[in-house]
Amino acid sequence: MILGYIGAALIGLSLGLMGSGGSILTVPVLVYLFHQPEKVAIAGSLFIVGTIALIGGLTYLKDKLVDWKTVFLFGIPGMIGTYGGAWLAKFVPGIVQLVFFALVMLLAAYFMITAPQLDPNQAKERKVWKIVLDGLIVGIITGLVGVGGGFLIVPALVLLGGLPMHRAIATSLIIIALKSFSGFYKYLDVLQSQHLSLDWKTLSIVTAIGVIGTFAGNFMAGRIHQDKLKQYFAWFLVVMALFILYREAPKALAML
Repeated sequence: MILGYIGAALIGLSLGLMGSGGSILTVPVLVYLFHQPEKVAIAGSLFIVGTIALIGGLTYLKDKLVDWKTVFLFGIPGMIGTYGGAWLAKFVPGIVQLVFFALVMLLAAYFMITAPQLDPNQAKERKVWKIVLDGLIVGIITGLVGVGGGFLIVPALVLLGGLPMHRAIATSLIIIALKSFSGFYKYLDVLQSQHLSLDWKTLSIVTAIGVIGTFAGNFMAGRIHQDKLKQYFAWFLVVMALFILYREAPKALAML
């Protein structure tokens, strides 16, 4: 339990320090430190990530940094995609979901290690249907593996939508909250159909610690070199992903 609560604090700290990527720790924390079944952990992750993102996004509302047009174009398809991904999860074994989750961790690490220059002036003209498709695809990934997807959303909003970084982060938090709660709503049916239930006490405590950690991370953000921090965190994700693949990939292959 103590290790689990430390993990919850790290989720919040990483989100506060880097703005994205930290929520990808939630599923491993729930599976390996709180020993929850895979689908229960993914559903719980959507609740935790959605709540932390919503609280973080509300802090930006007073400064009017949220781009509501982008929320509509990217976020609504994202909600549909997340709902669909959660529905699809009913037919995917939990072990396979964890393997796919590990691959998403490697993708997140790649984005952090390569660290492309996010300049809104370099944004390409993006057709509306392509923005909608981007939101739908990211949403499906969110629904399947329970990650917020900020590491995909923020670059997309800057390079494809032309938003300044601070507006992209604020907007992504609202999008992540909408997607996460959409997927969580559907996961309630998935869990019920498989006679699984959520541990609300653990979810509440982890969420509260994560929120506190986020505020602490925000306070520390200006005092730590962001680029180096993301590089270190990315390699940590690589190690975590390889650990998950080592543990779960043989089980997934044995099911074939």
